[in-house]
Amino acid sequence: MITIDRKKYRKKKKIENIIEKTFLVSALVSILSLLLIMIFIFGKGAPAINKIGLSNFIFGLNWEPSADIYGIFPMILASLYVTFGAIVIGVPIGVFTAIFLSEIAPKWLGKIVESAVQLLAGIPSVIYGFFGLLVIVPLIDKYYGGGGNSILAAIIILSAMILPTIITISENAIKAVPKEYKEGSLALGSSEIQTIFKVILPAAKSGILTSVVLGIGRAIGETMAVILVIGNTVQLPSSILDRARTLTANIAIEMGYAYGLHQEALFATGVILFIFIMIINFILNFLIIDRNSN
Repeated sequence: MITIDRKKYRKKKKIENIIEKTFLVSALVSILSLLLIMIFIFGKGAPAINKIGLSNFIFGLNWEPSADIYGIFPMILASLYVTFGAIVIGVPIGVFTAIFLSEIAPKWLGKIVESAVQLLAGIPSVIYGFFGLLVIVPLIDKYYGGGGNSILAAIIILSAMILPTIITISENAIKAVPKEYKEGSLALGSSEIQTIFKVILPAAKSGILTSVVLGIGRAIGETMAVILVIGNTVQLPSSILDRARTLTANIAIEMGYAYGLHQEALFATGVILFIFIMIINFILNFLIIDRNSN
């Protein structure tokens, strides 16, 4: 009998070891993929930055491939504007929706809203772009003029696109808060709204900040929808109603026919975008860790 148990134990242990090694290999493949992408992008883009000059490339105001002039500062500003605008609009709506789903909504209504959010997540980005081109852009043109293709149109579309990420992760974070927190707050005489904003949200803040990090990643990396609504004009934007071109749009639009230094400059644009995303992730992750430790 003891021999049989030992055999079962060894077999179970062997299966666990195989599963653990499978997880390890998967993690290593993920890290290796990231390293290969970094090596490829930096290897292709670094020569252009060296030829153009880092300062001229980042702070240059003109992008004229026909004259071998490559400055991406207007596109950096446009990327920052659309990302910041999308976060300003999308985060409050997303977090409030998550609170509604997890704390306030009746079950039947919650299921309907959750289904709508899941559907929103499954819509291809080009469909968002078409919607923006056919609905948002004409509305902006009607009320503000200028044709409608603008940073504002991109902000509105990106705000909708980051909602599923923010809602889903924030809702899970709120639901993960122990029920004792809520019950204790209500027992002390706090109202439900006071409990939500002063007890539940602070307890779920790390998960909510994570949703913001992923939302920023989605907003800054989006290309197709932005190309369709932002106007794709390389100029220094002075208003959210101006046409502009983001870093990702610049790569997608010109890579098809670029060669030589022009192509290298587009890879260099990818390098700057990569570093930009890494800095944002580092700062926000630092904030999350710092808040958790406090």
